[in-house]
Amino acid sequence: MNGLYIHVPFCARKCPYCDFYSCAYRPDTAKRYTDAVCRNLEALHGTAYDTVYFGGGTPSLLPAEQITRIADTLRMHCTVAENAEITLEANPLTVTAERLSAWKKAGISRLSLGVQSFQAEVLHTLGRKHTPQQAKDAVCRAADAGFRNLSLDLMLGLQCQDADTLAADIAEAVSLPATHISAYLLKIEEHTPFGASPPALLSDDAEAERWMQLHDALTAKGFVHYEISNFALPGFESRHNCKYWRCEPYDAIGPAAHGCTGSVRYAVPSDLEAFCDAPLQQTEITEPHACTEEERIMLGLRLSEGIAADSALLRRAKPMMPVYLTEENGRLRMTPQGWLVSNSVLAALL
Repeated sequence: MNGLYIHVPFCARKCPYCDFYSCAYRPDTAKRYTDAVCRNLEALHGTAYDTVYFGGGTPSLLPAEQITRIADTLRMHCTVAENAEITLEANPLTVTAERLSAWKKAGISRLSLGVQSFQAEVLHTLGRKHTPQQAKDAVCRAADAGFRNLSLDLMLGLQCQDADTLAADIAEAVSLPATHISAYLLKIEEHTPFGASPPALLSDDAEAERWMQLHDALTAKGFVHYEISNFALPGFESRHNCKYWRCEPYDAIGPAAHGCTGSVRYAVPSDLEAFCDAPLQQTEITEPHACTEEERIMLGLRLSEGIAADSALLRRAKPMMPVYLTEENGRLRMTPQGWLVSNSVLAALL
């Protein structure tokens, strides 16, 4: 079955590190956007999906009735697996009891909460408006509403995030009813406020130490480090995101959304007005020959499951074993140390 990505391009306020396409939320534009999403879902009539991902932007800004309308339109025109993983990204400040109830009724089965940190200084530096307590309350409120598949985003890389600060973040995260943790290294993007005036960042060595600290602490608590930036309790890996890394097909709707048919990657132009006005969204081919063998190796080695390797690939990998790569039953995997220097490892392999 396919996956489906729906880009919701609305934000109450843009974070200084973010270069994803987003616009200020306006009720009239949000309604036009929802109308356009539903038109495009109707055009996918008959397609079968087992994962759906509402990403952004801040999808949880959309009124609950519009999320419900999109979900109902999807089920009316497409086949949605009974056990489908349907994810909604949410800002902690938008997680209210009323919204949670509506999301649950709409069939949302997984929430991804943009916590980033439980430390006030880190949140302030990142330009986040929620407090540590509001983040914790959002997670607990979601669990009380019946959500069992809860993912938290954490961000690493600021100079103020020493070992003790990260240890405190990890302790808070594992004390909450979270089943998945995504940990991203802060990357300074050129066309962002941080690109013009970056915060103080960790050195490469310190960044590597924090990343290994995170790996050791979360795996000790039963989380599986199943992808470079992602940890999950067994059975709670992101099924949708794994489609990206396994080169499986996924459709895309919304301005700036990206999709892949399995052999061609495409993108919807980053233009909200054009998306809302068009009878059906326009797309541009970004990679006419996607999912080559080289790409499958590069993406597959992001996962702890690794890839099936032939004898030629294993010969090239041998000098990097067992520190950076391991092999078992014909499957090649990166070690955590290999993930830290993955670009160098891939360059040697390819």
